[in-house]
Amino acid sequence: MSGRLHRGRLPLLAAAVVAAALVVPVQASAAGPLISQNRPVTASSSENAAFAATAAVDGDAGTRWSSTFSDPQWIQIDLGSSARVDQVVLAWETASARAYALSISPDGTNWRELRRTTTGPGGTETLAVTGTGRYVRLDLTQRATQWGYSLWEFQVFGTRDGGGAETLLSYGRTGAASTFQDDPNCGQCTPAKAFDRDPATRWATSPTNGWVDPGWISVDLGAPAQISKVVLQWDPAFATAYRLEVSDDNVNWRQIYSTTTGRGFKETLTVSGTGRYVRMYGTARSNGYGYSLWEFQVHGTGGAPITPPPLPPNPSFPGRLVWSDEFNAPAGTGPDASKWQPEVGPGVNNELQYYTNNNNARHDGNGNLVLQARREVTPGSACPVDPVSGSTTCQYTSARLNTYGKFTFTYGRVEARIKVSSTQGLWPAFWMLGADFFDQRRPWPYTGEIDIMEHVGKEPNRVYSTLHAPQYFGAGGHGSPLDLGQPASSAFRTFAVEWDSSHMTFSVDGNRFFTVDRNVLETTRGPWVYDHPFFIIINNAVGGDWPGPPGAGTQLPQDMVLDYVRVYQ
Repeated sequence: MSGRLHRGRLPLLAAAVVAAALVVPVQASAAGPLISQNRPVTASSSENAAFAATAAVDGDAGTRWSSTFSDPQWIQIDLGSSARVDQVVLAWETASARAYALSISPDGTNWRELRRTTTGPGGTETLAVTGTGRYVRLDLTQRATQWGYSLWEFQVFGTRDGGGAETLLSYGRTGAASTFQDDPNCGQCTPAKAFDRDPATRWATSPTNGWVDPGWISVDLGAPAQISKVVLQWDPAFATAYRLEVSDDNVNWRQIYSTTTGRGFKETLTVSGTGRYVRMYGTARSNGYGYSLWEFQVHGTGGAPITPPPLPPNPSFPGRLVWSDEFNAPAGTGPDASKWQPEVGPGVNNELQYYTNNNNARHDGNGNLVLQARREVTPGSACPVDPVSGSTTCQYTSARLNTYGKFTFTYGRVEARIKVSSTQGLWPAFWMLGADFFDQRRPWPYTGEIDIMEHVGKEPNRVYSTLHAPQYFGAGGHGSPLDLGQPASSAFRTFAVEWDSSHMTFSVDGNRFFTVDRNVLETTRGPWVYDHPFFIIINNAVGGDWPGPPGAGTQLPQDMVLDYVRVYQ
């Protein structure tokens, strides 16, 4: 921001508020969509670096472009491809234009005038226009103040020629790279993995000869294309300095973007270039490893795009009930075999129980299913050392059930009414795991894990909701605790998540305490790996890395009691 406050111009905070009111959020019904946001933009001048031309197309009503204090000036937007323009919105700061001309061009050289005025009113001008071209330019010839020209937003609406649909061009296309990794740490991490629209697979350079600079990966789009956007979803081995380049022949390359301040995670880059091949050429690594990308997506028009499989439709909330178990079976009967399968054997994460074949899962006859953890030796079994007995034979039994093979789903509202167990060493949970854990034998955490509720007995008043994925898992999972203000085991509580393609919101008894926004997650933590089928798991674990083992004060048996489990879509 400017280091001084100009006389006659709005203070920064007030100006931002006024700008928010000025910019029209919805275009007139006859106009096409907004096609100028985050497009390349140039200008005759900028007052200083804080008021760059890019601020006029960033969609942020609190930032602005401001010119130097002289006539004439100009600002020009490259839409990336030819478009039929039908509306332009100019959201002026106090320093507006009294006289200006608005023009359009197919090539940035030959211009056709769309609008001219010598009586510009300032404020927000919504201009109905008709023209076709790639470049839109505002020539400013008379200032309304002694200052320069200043725009909060310069918005162009219309429809790109040929339907104007910006398409994913790189999916399934042939890739190449400087090297790739194929070892136990990253098996078959080939270039193709960056173009498969699977955020749990990645390309990585080889540890034997690829952890050097430069390193690169390219994609053949199959035919010449107009490239308008590139999305890079980086692994922690990212490029701090790199170039994006295009080529017609895979030999001679032209730069369309470069940076020396790459920050990793997800980078969505607005670019403009034409070519059949697109390359990321890394010149400086973020750490001692190589380069690695979960996804390298190229968007634009032309090329020879392969249509990817459609994503699942988003649900509506609260939605329609599509699956449930109300647990209204007679006392002493086991779980409904058409809905649940038991997982039998020792647990994971250094848990100490042996999960039985429904011996510890029974209906109580009052509309509940009880998963009971008890002190009970399983002869012939093997568990980590139990500190109470000193034995490596499993000293506890419990239950773990899942719906795999019975019911899997993508997106919806998932809820259960549960009275949790709670004592030192207990770890009840209500959660979901990607079905590819069994379908494809894909290892955890690449499958994704959605923990709707976890409770550890050593924190009697808390419950947790957490996500796990390849770049954030275990103790580094992305989640939040909720302090209930009383013991979690004191009453039945409804634990729920609302899940769609862009967010998850977790709640307890209707208290929405943790929301995950997909874009924020991808730009700060790592890939979103939740656009595929999941199955439900309920279990009442004993011991483990997080809760620790039972001790002298542990009270057993402990019941995890479920009133119902429901899924809405």
